Amino acid sequence: MPVKNRFAELLPDITAWRRDFHENPELLYDTHRTASIVAEKLRAFGLDEVTEGIGRTGVVGVIRGKANTSGKVIGLRADMDALPIFEASGVEHASKTPGKMHACGHDGHTAMLLGAAQYLAETRNFDGTVVVIFQPAEEGGAGGKAMCDDGLMDRWGIQEVYGMHNMPGLPVGQFAIREGAFFAATDVFTIKLEGKGGHAAKPQDTVDTTVVAAQLVSALQTIASRNHDPIRHLVVSVTSFRTESEAYNVIPQHVELRGTVRTMDAATRALAETRIKAITEGLCAAFGATAQVDYVNGYPVMVNSPEQTAFAARVAEKVAGGCAPAPMVMGGEDFAYMLEERPGAYILVGNGDTAMVHHPAYDFDDNAIPAGCSWWAEIVEQRMPA
Repeated sequence: MPVKNRFAELLPDITAWRRDFHENPELLYDTHRTASIVAEKLRAFGLDEVTEGIGRTGVVGVIRGKANTSGKVIGLRADMDALPIFEASGVEHASKTPGKMHACGHDGHTAMLLGAAQYLAETRNFDGTVVVIFQPAEEGGAGGKAMCDDGLMDRWGIQEVYGMHNMPGLPVGQFAIREGAFFAATDVFTIKLEGKGGHAAKPQDTVDTTVVAAQLVSALQTIASRNHDPIRHLVVSVTSFRTESEAYNVIPQHVELRGTVRTMDAATRALAETRIKAITEGLCAAFGATAQVDYVNGYPVMVNSPEQTAFAARVAEKVAGGCAPAPMVMGGEDFAYMLEERPGAYILVGNGDTAMVHHPAYDFDDNAIPAGCSWWAEIVEQRMPA
């Protein structure tokens, strides 16, 4: 069952929507323009119900099939927010707002789900109910959790939920998926070190926090290399090193380190937090410094349900002629919150030979739209056949 002809017909419209979203990126929960356009289009498509303000700025639409003897309710989710990046793609539809950019393809995700919603509202060739979910604040704001906290799953009786993300490097319109743990848990830490500042020419009179911090950056890497099973997945990255002085002749009293931890299971997640605190405490004691460690759990591991993953792969094979096994991804994805509440699956659709997501030269490839829309539509029509 290849790409649906209707999406070839709709491609110019869907592409125009996508490029408009790209030109007008919005961050986190400040997706008011995007959400308003989404809601307006859903109403124009003739959806049975359109609700705004779920998860602050999320939009939910309901499409009822020709029949509802199955009693099934399936959720389809797309994210709407952009990133705080200065665009360098060079495309005609580049961001009009300096410092904001759709560098992860959420403009494409939103446009594809809108296209699928239009088709499903036109045809209604299914037995059950579809709930289309347009989510804000995926990029670090936990918009998926906010929508769930607002009662998304229970209010609309969603039984299964499906998500999609584009993937540079995968051929355009091809798919990849994996069962089980797929995207990593994303935790962050801040370590505030305090020593004894002083003149750089008299280090013997100081407790040099710069030296302590430098040792700590290296020591934290032993968590992955020496404290945990190398077969399992773990990333510990220190990404920021800040001192309170930029003078050449001052040893600062305070240094702050920031970083992230990525894990694929609860035991490794707990180990990383414990070891970061223990290594920091021990190293500071050795140098005569003190430290405060703030460790914050972010998105949980995103886990694809077995039955729904197998089904999603079969649909992808029918649409694209195949579905590749996907590797584990150490990036985070807050669709994890929805998958904690309901069984479902998340799939990757190819974006071709483009810049990687979160890069200033990235752009979503509009040629992926028919395949993505067809996958959404077939998820509904195959899971709830009329």
